[in-house]
Amino acid sequence: MLSKQQRYEALVHALHGDIFRYAYWLVKDKTVAEDIVQETFLRAWKSLDSLKDEKAAKSWLITILRRENARRFERKQFDLVDMDDVVLADEIQSNEQDLEHRELHRLINGLADEYREPLVLQSIFGLSGDEISVQLGLNKNTVMTRLFRARNQLKEALEQPNETRGSQNG
Repeated sequence: MLSKQQRYEALVHALHGDIFRYAYWLVKDKTVAEDIVQETFLRAWKSLDSLKDEKAAKSWLITILRRENARRFERKQFDLVDMDDVVLADEIQSNEQDLEHRELHRLINGLADEYREPLVLQSIFGLSGDEISVQLGLNKNTVMTRLFRARNQLKEALEQPNETRGSQNG
């Protein structure tokens, strides 16, 4: 009859490689796998007397290893915050909006001055048609026509490929 020490050494010698491979497959990190295997065999040593059937040793060790891996997450303290206190930025949406804004600025800057000025006064400064006509010294109907043409040129430019943008409509 073998002593506890001899049984344990035979168990480690026979199954250490398999248990380590399983641990590595489970956690995908060599150092963490080594730690879990070490803890697994430590627990196996402590409860070796409960192993009655030596043929079941591998499944017994795998069960211990899985529980050891689960304990890692029980011990880990995650920093939790209240979702109402956190503002998360959508980086993808933000980048897309930046690109859209740059494209729109580029297109507005590409408009002729006669169309760009009334459009900027209306869209950025919020001036009405009457206020723009006073500001630019133009007839209100002229201002409204230029605003209409400026918007149509932008719409056309956004709908067409880069090569033909802005070539029509005024």
